[in-house]
Amino acid sequence: MVGCHVSGPATSGPRTRKAEPLKVTVRNARFQQWEALLTNRNKRQRAGAFLIQGVRPITLAAANGWRFESLLRPEGRQLSEWARGIIADGAAEVVDVAPELLAELGERGSGEPELLAVGAIRPDDFDRIPCGTDFFGIVFDRPTSPGNVGTLIRSADAFGASAVVVTGHAADIYDPKAVRASTGSLFSLPVVRARSTDEVADWVRARQRAGVPVRIVGTDEHGTADIADYDLTGPRLIVIGNETSGLSARWRDVCDDIVRIPIGGGASSLNAATAGSVLLYEADRQRRIVQR
Repeated sequence: MVGCHVSGPATSGPRTRKAEPLKVTVRNARFQQWEALLTNRNKRQRAGAFLIQGVRPITLAAANGWRFESLLRPEGRQLSEWARGIIADGAAEVVDVAPELLAELGERGSGEPELLAVGAIRPDDFDRIPCGTDFFGIVFDRPTSPGNVGTLIRSADAFGASAVVVTGHAADIYDPKAVRASTGSLFSLPVVRARSTDEVADWVRARQRAGVPVRIVGTDEHGTADIADYDLTGPRLIVIGNETSGLSARWRDVCDDIVRIPIGGGASSLNAATAGSVLLYEADRQRRIVQR
């Protein structure tokens, strides 16, 4: 059962005791809500919340100001200095959860985690994206794999991208697989979901009218230039297509240029997240050369 134990007023001194943490020891409605955050995209969206698993993701989320709605810790277990610090630094409710239930919410095969966080989903607002003359962003159009989404976010963070935009009917950036694959990079740079190509194109045109000459660069095996021969040092928005069908016809229409990654061997193409990582690396390489 769920217990929320709040002490009464102190009777023998000026201090009052703090309320004891909420406890969840059986598979009650509260536990089922958390469980749904792992598996049900619609419920994540309606709740405006998602589960954050792992020391590094929780640490980066806290460091980058993400709001925690709840922090779940194993009932009756001694916590590390790291976990105690996360709890002490925030204003989130703390919930003592039966260890076997916490293990069900944690990463599979690793036992009960020391701490899980229920994080608040941030708004899909393009105002979160910094877009000056050094802008360099990447779009992932209609990805189907949460792991690919998380991998591309991780690469974008590693190679200094300004933002990641995920468009269309796509895998959820807040899916636990995506969050884990990003290894916490989801919390380190703006990641925004857009309903359509036109929503992104309208934002780019607005930036252009404001004086930022952003060019939209698509990627395709039949592109007109190799990536090493294309200037990626100006304001650029690179577009990676769906894992199976590649760039959509609409994205081809709005792209200023389409580039290719030359490959050899028996491979017919690269994994979409891998292709995006190659583009991100090349853009970073060119920009570092210019800065020398």
